[in-house]
This record gives sequence, C-alpha cells and structure tokens, in this order.
Amino acid sequence: MSLDSLTIAGKSYSSRLIVGTGKYKSVEETERAIDASGAEIITVALRRVDLSDKSGGSLMSLLTRRAHVGTAGEGKRWTLLPNTAGCYTADEAVRTLRLARELGVAELVKLEVIGDPKTLYPDNEQTLEAAKILVKEGFTVLPYCIDDPIVCKKLEDIGCAAVMPLAAPIGSGLGIRNPHNLSIILEHAKVPVIVDAGVGTASDAAIAMELGCDGVLMNTAIAHAKEPVLMAEAMKEAVQAGRKARLAGRMPRSRYANASSPLGGLIE
Repeated sequence: MSLDSLTIAGKSYSSRLIVGTGKYKSVEETERAIDASGAEIITVALRRVDLSDKSGGSLMSLLTRRAHVGTAGEGKRWTLLPNTAGCYTADEAVRTLRLARELGVAELVKLEVIGDPKTLYPDNEQTLEAAKILVKEGFTVLPYCIDDPIVCKKLEDIGCAAVMPLAAPIGSGLGIRNPHNLSIILEHAKVPVIVDAGVGTASDAAIAMELGCDGVLMNTAIAHAKEPVLMAEAMKEAVQAGRKARLAGRMPRSRYANASSPLGGLIE
C-alpha cells in the first residue's frame, strides 16, 4: 500500500519527514543524512548561513546544487524551507525573509520568533504579528509555535499553510511531552499539523504520526546521533510506520486479556 502524500498549500510531497541542515560534522555528512531520510523539504536557518557563499564545500553550494540546479544523477532535488531561527522579534523575522526573497530562496518559509534564549520557546504575540504581515505579502507560512490549540487556531485563521507545534523544547530530545494538546490541535485544525522540535528517536516520530500528525520536522535528533545517516534512515521508516498504523487503526484498548484464539470449541 502506498502512503498518501503530504499536501501543503496545494503542493504534494511523498515524504512526511522534514529535516534540518545544521549541527552536522560536515557538508558531506549533511547530504548523506538527508538522502537517507528520504525528505523532500529541507529547512535552513537564514541567519546562520552565508547565502552568498556558494564556494565548493559550503552548505550553500550543496543547497544550490540539490535544491535549485540539481541535474539527473545527482540524487533527488530538495524543496528549501528557509527559517528565521535566531529572530526574537516580528520585525527581525519579517526583514530576514524579505531579504531572502530578494535572493530567490524564500516563498515557502518556516517562521520562528523566539521568546526566551534558554528554552527557545516561541513568542506567541510576535509570531502572530509576523505571520499576519508575511501572509499578506504572499509568503507561504509554516509557523513554529507552542502546543497551544488557541494559538494554532489563530495562526490558521491568519492564513498560515500549516501549524508546527513543538513536541518539547528545541534540541531537547524529550519526545512527545503533551499528546493531549496535540490531539486537541489535530481535532480542530483544517491545515496540516507538523510536529516541530523535541523528537529524540524513532519511536517519538512514530508516536507523532500515530496521533494523527501530518508530518514531523527534526534536525538535532539526526545530526547528534552517534550514526546520523543510520538515524536518518530510522526516522524515515518510523514516520512511514506511524502513518501506516494511523491509517490502519489500532485495536481497542482493554483492561483485561483477550485470548488470541477463540475459547469456544476447544478439543477435550
């Protein structure tokens, strides 16, 4: 059975896993891990990458080759998802994405407006303000947000193409800390819900998909694994398995045992 696709703003992707490009040991490892993940959407922090440096061996040379220029034989091409990591105000985030748009790398964007440098939790007020401006200017906005059903609904009403609530603090690897909130968000959302931040291992990704999330975004869980390429492959399979389990529908939970074989008609 083939998995249904992830659709964002009318465009479909066969992979429901979105991965980042930071924290790897080398550009070569970055490419190998992304390929192993099967991801089609790749996020890059605009404020942490020199967009003009396309020299051999730079991250931008890789992204240019694979996301913009890729030719047959170079592997699957990627859709870039520029993000505003490191921005602490709506104004910073908007200006960053406007500059990136001028360089031709920002239409589908991940909006991050951080409120606290220790927890890296988003600033809801500034995120909403930035989202309003960016949507009006024609950006396809995917906002990183707290796992708050009210904030997610407001972002959807503004016109964001998806909502991306955190599972746990960025880079923490704590996994799905509040499945109840995610379930409420999923119950009411009419746009894709993509878990962003906090995933630590493959079982976390599978749980997110089993809950009904439309996708999972991660970086540190892969880049900081002992074997990043192998972990990327595990994450790919976990997202697929979780999605299949969701579509299949799990058995009902029972307080007591339920024999696998019928008890009637036993041979005496």
